Amino acid sequence: MGTHVIKMPDIGEGIAEVELSVWHVKVGDMVVEDQVLADVMTDKAMVDIPSPVHGKVIALGGVPGEVMAVGSILISIEVEGAGNVKESAQSAAATVKEAPVAAPKVAAAAESKPVAAAAPRAAVCQGPMVAREADERPLASPAVRKHALDLGIQLRLVRGTGPAGRVLHEDLDAYLAQGQQTQSTVAVAYAQRNDEEQIPVIGMRRKIAQRMQDATQRAAHFSYVEEIDVTAVEELRAHLNEKHGTTRGKLTLLPFLVRALVVALRDFPQINARYDDEAQVITRLGAVHVGVATQADIGLMVPVVRHAETRSLWDSAAEISRLATAARNGKASRDELSGSTITLTSLGALGGIVSTPVLNLPEVAIVGVNKIVERPMVVKGQIVIRKMMNLSSSFDHRVVDGMDAAQFIQAIRGLLEQPATLFVE
Repeated sequence: MGTHVIKMPDIGEGIAEVELSVWHVKVGDMVVEDQVLADVMTDKAMVDIPSPVHGKVIALGGVPGEVMAVGSILISIEVEGAGNVKESAQSAAATVKEAPVAAPKVAAAAESKPVAAAAPRAAVCQGPMVAREADERPLASPAVRKHALDLGIQLRLVRGTGPAGRVLHEDLDAYLAQGQQTQSTVAVAYAQRNDEEQIPVIGMRRKIAQRMQDATQRAAHFSYVEEIDVTAVEELRAHLNEKHGTTRGKLTLLPFLVRALVVALRDFPQINARYDDEAQVITRLGAVHVGVATQADIGLMVPVVRHAETRSLWDSAAEISRLATAARNGKASRDELSGSTITLTSLGALGGIVSTPVLNLPEVAIVGVNKIVERPMVVKGQIVIRKMMNLSSSFDHRVVDGMDAAQFIQAIRGLLEQPATLFVE
């Protein structure tokens, strides 16, 4: 038997260290070739680390949340044959942290220790029950009756085990302990709680926290909100779905918003840009790579619709759907999660009235979509019902002037309110 040591791989792009996010195996597990052993987090994406061998896990080289250098020992596996380490090195490999349980030094939060809070006993009605008529007086001593009164128990509901069905003190205790009757809803709703839970900020959540903090500290955020009448574009969307939905796929509003961004940015190249604040260089890009903020189980991710300027509505819709699925399943690649030039964020029906989205540095603009609501509006002197939606967008004031931001959003408004102009060249 030998030992095969797997080291933290060089993931590329000059990355010198990565964060160990989660183990999929533990010491003693048997693994097979290509089985995923762990997930590690880079600045851009989650990366699977597969096993190149069959064998038994004998040591783990880190704990979730630990930042590990490229080339450090990740895991040791006992294999048939000689393995990839010399016998003299196997003892050293065995000193790698086996079945680590301590929290990593980089994570300040402690292990979760929830404390259950019990409802006051006087408000509890539980236990083995017996059906008696409302006016039936069960057999019980005065002391038992007082005990039941103190506990808030209706004595007629308690099964007696004494002679002739007499209710004993033990029957009251059993009634409380066995919990066969549902607790009072009021008691549960107003029960005092003292439980706590501490959650280590590691993996994707730590990356999100770092990026959000970095963005708000470095960029000079300002937000601009505009109301848009989306009645016409929603009618067009419904018409296209009815006509082509079964053959080309259903359209949401997002492909129309992507198209509006592409057309509006032609007149506002300063907004389709990245700002390197260390080098003091603004890079304006002709290509429009739209990041679409997507909520996944592991946190907020921003997959990128590349070259949106070349895509039709259905092409954009298909790519948005594909990327969102990959992001939610944790399968989006580093390339699919990087390189955006402007970001589109939407909470759909939960979008609220106004939001203040945080920039996705080094971009200088993010366009936020709020929910669509029907409201009475005055159109040509008449009160009519229209579908209205707010765009809540943020900009980096170091690069984008307020007038330019307002005109950019107004251009998007004009395109969506007259959707034919989205396709007029």
